[in-house]
Amino acid sequence: MRESQEEMKKRLEERLLERLDYSKESSDDEVEALIDDLFLQEEALRIWTVEERRVLRREIFFSLRRLDILQQLLEDDSITEIMINGPESLFVERAGKIEKLEERFESREKLFHVIQKIVGECNRSVNEASPIVDARLRDGSRVNVVLNPVAINGPIVTIRRFPDRPITMEQMLAWNSITEEAAGELKLLVQAGYNIFISGGTGSGKTTFLNVLSGYIPPQERVITIEDSAELQLQGIPNLVRMETRNENVEGCNAISIRDLIRSSLRMRPDRIIVGEVRGSEAIDMMTAFNTGHDGSMSTGHANSARDMLSRLQTMILMGMELPLHAVRQQVASGIDILVHLGRLRDRSRKVLEIWEVDGCEEGDIRLNPLYCFVESGETADGKILGRLEKKGALKHDYKLKAAGLTP
Repeated sequence: MRESQEEMKKRLEERLLERLDYSKESSDDEVEALIDDLFLQEEALRIWTVEERRVLRREIFFSLRRLDILQQLLEDDSITEIMINGPESLFVERAGKIEKLEERFESREKLFHVIQKIVGECNRSVNEASPIVDARLRDGSRVNVVLNPVAINGPIVTIRRFPDRPITMEQMLAWNSITEEAAGELKLLVQAGYNIFISGGTGSGKTTFLNVLSGYIPPQERVITIEDSAELQLQGIPNLVRMETRNENVEGCNAISIRDLIRSSLRMRPDRIIVGEVRGSEAIDMMTAFNTGHDGSMSTGHANSARDMLSRLQTMILMGMELPLHAVRQQVASGIDILVHLGRLRDRSRKVLEIWEVDGCEEGDIRLNPLYCFVESGETADGKILGRLEKKGALKHDYKLKAAGLTP
């Protein structure tokens, strides 16, 4: 009776591990040669087709030298998100739609081994004592891991993939994510050094849009990026410093937070500081950077709308420091010049939904001046949302544009 592919893979892996020379580091070519040698000796494989043997060979190599079945998913450019809910439950997102896969890890131990390989490559650790970690893959994909006992059906792995080539404003225009008029105005605002904050829900494209806007930063400026896990793909900036946080580990290395990195960046002679995302008390340090002459700084945050983002920022600042509310609002109003809100519509398309100018603080309230707002005009037969980003008002505070010699 012919063995299943899973049984054959497991048996050949065991034989291969017995043959490996652990006294030295074997190259990929050497491992592939050992696999080929095993295949020639394995009589049971002679009734297998060429394609079946090719698939089995690739799976064995990925299991030993890469990330097992996860490697195949990472090589599929159509997949934008990978969700592993334990060894037997895998989901992916393609074209905005989530689908369940038939593939599964052969055991919980195999999945745990893959997780340790991922976090180890970026000098991080995850275990029962510290069961949550953010990491990244070599291609820049963002990884979040949650283990038992926090994740009851764990280990849980969520991977957000980014395109090999950064998305450009031209592509966003082709997708109708933004209008040429709004894109042109944002380009001038970035060049002139307006502080821009991007808000949106999960998967709305905040990091992608931040990358797009960063393409307008003048190349002669010194830019410092600060992230939990390095994801930004800034292009065309020679004087670029990239920093990411570090978790505390068992070797005695202290944790280095976003707050620590922001404070350190202020002594590194930055022209602009870009904080990948603010989630907590680091908002006070980010706002300090925005208010201390680093014009053109940018950041992102989770919120349901631009106005909600302002409320969240105030709450996060108060988490980091006890200040009167009116002082917090003054800091926010003077630090942020432009708010851009992104969203994912019900047809799963990502669009710029709002662009606001922060118009100062009056009588304890932050005033907003609407510049653009997405207006829905209908829906096609196949469910695609129709609409456009309509201009609602003109920029009131144009002194930075004038100082930069730019005309709105």
